[in-house]
Amino acid sequence: MSSGRTPQTADLAPPALLSALRRMLRPVVRLLLANHLTHPDFSALMKSIFVEVAREELAAADERETASRISVLTGVHRKDLRRLMAESPSQPTMPESVSLGARLVRRWTTEAPFLDRRNRPRPLARHSEIAGDPDFEQLVASISSDVRPRAVLDEWLRLGIVEIDAKDRIRLRVGGFVPTEGFEEKAHFFGRNLHDHISAAAHNLTGDGPAMLERSVHYGGLSQDSVDELTALSEKLGMAALREVNRRAQRLSERDEPSRGADDPDDPTARINFGVYFFKEAVSPAKGSE
Repeated sequence: MSSGRTPQTADLAPPALLSALRRMLRPVVRLLLANHLTHPDFSALMKSIFVEVAREELAAADERETASRISVLTGVHRKDLRRLMAESPSQPTMPESVSLGARLVRRWTTEAPFLDRRNRPRPLARHSEIAGDPDFEQLVASISSDVRPRAVLDEWLRLGIVEIDAKDRIRLRVGGFVPTEGFEEKAHFFGRNLHDHISAAAHNLTGDGPAMLERSVHYGGLSQDSVDELTALSEKLGMAALREVNRRAQRLSERDEPSRGADDPDDPTARINFGVYFFKEAVSPAKGSE
């Protein structure tokens, strides 16, 4: 006997995908709750994103865009579509401190004057008394003459990007621009890095073209001592890989700069994002490792 229930769209989706999405979204929901964002807030955001992405997909496929077509694709009611389609698509914004900071750290971690003999970022004096010896003021001036080095230093100390050592030198705490403080800056990297990580994984899941690098090593049943050892090893090897890719990318970027757009100003360019992550959590015996 039929229950009379109309099948929902979710009933037609692969169960494995729904299970994966449910697991993927749990930390997102925890983050939303921690920042006082509710289900209606998230629902309104998702509704606008569904419309934005559907319009992008139709344009990419050179298909005609209509409210009816978008409503069928997204499930968004037509009464909401007029308002959502009239809105300008949201564009991610990069905090000014991130834009300037990323360029400064890139130079500090890739260019010879600012590296030691092992190609690691050198501790820099605020202002060197020795002619030709690189210092922090020189680093900032090489990128921008409109920003005071002291203002950059104060902000980086606040964000936990640098520290002052016993010799009153400025030392880079990380091998890239990764703030330990500053919500706006950390939120920027949260959105950018997770977007690209999920995009790579989604690309691999659809099987559309060669697979992108998206791998991990996972173990359960480990003692705290083992986790501590693996944490240190992962940080060491991960940062070494990031520094090497960063150095090579900088050289390639400089090589590509003269010819970029020379023949065709509309010639598209490409971007890459290579990342490393490490996660750990306590697991109860009843839950087991997943």
